[in-house]
Amino acid sequence: MGYADLFRLDGRRVAVVGGASGIGREAARALAAHGAEVLVADRDSQGAEETARLAAGETPAPGSRTGPVSVDVLDVLDEAAARQTASGWGALDGLVVTVGANVRKRIADYTLSDFDRVLALNLRAYLTLVQTTVPAMAERGGGSVVGLASMRAFQVEAGQSVYAASKAGLVQLLRTAAAEWGPRGVRFNAVAPGVVRTPLTDQIAADPQWYEAYAQASALRRWAGPEEIAGAVAYLVSDASTFVTGSVLTVDGGWTAVDGRYEPSV
Repeated sequence: MGYADLFRLDGRRVAVVGGASGIGREAARALAAHGAEVLVADRDSQGAEETARLAAGETPAPGSRTGPVSVDVLDVLDEAAARQTASGWGALDGLVVTVGANVRKRIADYTLSDFDRVLALNLRAYLTLVQTTVPAMAERGGGSVVGLASMRAFQVEAGQSVYAASKAGLVQLLRTAAAEWGPRGVRFNAVAPGVVRTPLTDQIAADPQWYEAYAQASALRRWAGPEEIAGAVAYLVSDASTFVTGSVLTVDGGWTAVDGRYEPSV
């Protein structure tokens, strides 16, 4: 066993869907730094191009290719459209999906339109992307799929109903996929971040009291940067995790361990 090479991804082609910013961007950079050829897929073509430029600068292997492709996952929610999109990606060894949406409203105020939008991005998009990329991985004998869940799959708060439900559903979707494709060598895992400073958390960051309350709720007493989630993604794509499937890797600064509790003087 060449342990020094466990995290190397030389010769592997990985698509990062939602790679134009935030966790997706940093995941693409981390994968490229370990030698992967990264396909940066996002509807924000300028952001995807910038990510591809940054990722190319991380790549230590001469000749390794990293590039952007324009894709809006809301346009590939049916299988035919998704298959047409994925067919242009070529053979993949890994798929990382980081797209997501959150509409913060109490249940009584939620509209069906809100519900459909969150479920479309957070769950249905994963289904169609898996359906159209994983069979080819299985034909070649293996691959790794990583989805971005959330600590909200396990811990909730007011206003997070549909988001939390979608992330819990994603965990179960990936675990079921692990059972179905495991015999053919394809692994499926979820990363469950805590509070991470990305565009998805702009609403919280704009409120100093809310922002600080979230910072203090974890064991580390701070927010994460998106680059702190990238290592978990790289690990799950790499051979360092060849016996890891159907799992959830929680990267939340200890939030779920301490449960955001007040610490009394005892």
